[in-house]
Amino acid sequence: MMQTIPMKRIDVIVPCFNEEDNVKAFYDKTKEIEGSLTDYNFNYIFVDDGSTDKTLDVIKEIAKNAVDDITVVKYISFSRNFGKEAAMYAGIKSSTGEYAVIMDADLQHPPELLCEMINKIEETGCDSVSARRVSRKGEPKIRSFFARSFYRIMNRFSRIDIADGAVDFRIMSRQMVKAIASMPETQRFSKGIFAWVGFHTEWVEFENVERAHGESKWSMWALAKYALDGFIDFADSPLKIVGLFGTFTAAGSAIYFIIEVLKTIIMGKDTPGYASLLCLILFFGGVIISMLGLIGEYIGRMYLETKGRPIYVEKESNIED
Repeated sequence: MMQTIPMKRIDVIVPCFNEEDNVKAFYDKTKEIEGSLTDYNFNYIFVDDGSTDKTLDVIKEIAKNAVDDITVVKYISFSRNFGKEAAMYAGIKSSTGEYAVIMDADLQHPPELLCEMINKIEETGCDSVSARRVSRKGEPKIRSFFARSFYRIMNRFSRIDIADGAVDFRIMSRQMVKAIASMPETQRFSKGIFAWVGFHTEWVEFENVERAHGESKWSMWALAKYALDGFIDFADSPLKIVGLFGTFTAAGSAIYFIIEVLKTIIMGKDTPGYASLLCLILFFGGVIISMLGLIGEYIGRMYLETKGRPIYVEKESNIED
């Protein structure tokens, strides 16, 4: 009697925030791709990040209608908006399959890439296959400029290496998923975490895809804050730069003091210029305040982590403990 080879399970983690117009289209499109991957059993974990529209209702309807014996649709709903990072973490914590995939609900992560990503992780034996945008078509040029600058600065000043154009769309092995789930920090920057845990990662490239419906939830201010959070979470170089600057400033001040003392002894008392003195005071005063602000950012994150608050608060879910 021929034995049936058990299918590998893939958990598709989908963070959602006000995506009522996109969730059903995403699910239908991904189900089409799923039909060509007959050796795999797909489970969907939708994470409603405190949406204020009907996103949760649409997800519940999808879960209700997913009555076949193969596909399982689960959902988690937050008590409020905790951010995409918390939503991804909730999905990762709930994943139990051999593989886990993170995808956006707005179809900017092309479901067509799933076949290539799954084939690559199976053929190479790597722990992760991640998607990387090779173009930023349809994105404002100023936004593209700052994004590329962020990757260059991040890779230069931190101990991790993040590929330019890397997105959250990736498939991961069970081992890598467990490693990420074991990191309970509340100030999360997943791109940095994916790089920090290590493991062998392969890349697939794709052209930028515009949202299917609606507008991006990421404003320039939100992206700037996200970039700052990621930089501070994984780079301690700024603190070292502050220390070096203070050292060189102190050394320079000591040398200047010795020169002025010698000039006074040799040439007599000299009356310093008021304007130059005022400029120096204002300059170093501004530098000191900026340094204190930078140090305060690091201390603030330490303060938040020591509180031990949960990364998210779950309001309802159909996932059993």
